Amino acid sequence: MHILILGGTGEARRLAGLLHEAQGPAVRVTSSLAGRVAEPRLPPGEVRVGGFGGAEGLARWLRTHQVDALIDATHPFARTISFNAAHAATAAHVPLLALRRPGWVPGEGDRWHPADSLDEAAALLPALGRRVFLTTGRMGLAAFAGLDALWFLMRSVDAPEPPYPARMEVLLDRGPFTLEGEREVLRTHRIDVLVTKDSGGAATAPKLTAAREAGIPVVVVRRPPVPDGVSVAATPEEAAAWVGHWVGQLSG
Repeated sequence: MHILILGGTGEARRLAGLLHEAQGPAVRVTSSLAGRVAEPRLPPGEVRVGGFGGAEGLARWLRTHQVDALIDATHPFARTISFNAAHAATAAHVPLLALRRPGWVPGEGDRWHPADSLDEAAALLPALGRRVFLTTGRMGLAAFAGLDALWFLMRSVDAPEPPYPARMEVLLDRGPFTLEGEREVLRTHRIDVLVTKDSGGAATAPKLTAAREAGIPVVVVRRPPVPDGVSVAATPEEAAAWVGHWVGQLSG
């Protein structure tokens, strides 16, 4: 059985490892990475890097490489590839599962301000603070480029490309992050507002705790929905069980 994992996340790497451990030679696992990170953490098994050429290109790849099941384990905000995966799976008659870590939930003392897009998040900022910790990744910074009165600390794995805010310092770092480390970032840079996407997971959650402790408002960009009709697993273990079901179906 050939499984294609659209990856790039910790959950995708964990799932690839679980399938190798549990299924062994019964399952061939190929992980696909978008190639946007210069030095990605590679999962076990076969790896391909780069795009497919849209939904039609992905459907063609599924047929050519005789893929039996597709798992979309991309970042919760990788909207385009998720919708391409849904269309491609339908066209190629391949079962599809979306692996999505649960989103964050505000706790007592949190000062969250939800936004439906980066543009909406940028519009909220002038009323909330002047020194912004921007943790939405290096893509989409154009939404904040016109906020000349604000200062930004932008954290990402790789350096961003313009357009981006004129008054911006770049912090190149990769999670997981510690609570003490996040406290230090807020103190050192005198941050008074945090911007994040609702990525979920534990690797980058400490910044939310640090912001709560400091009484700092947090602009949280809501994640896009999973395409209609696509089954969802919350953990790599659930996704591995789903694969086990299909292995049983094929072998039966």
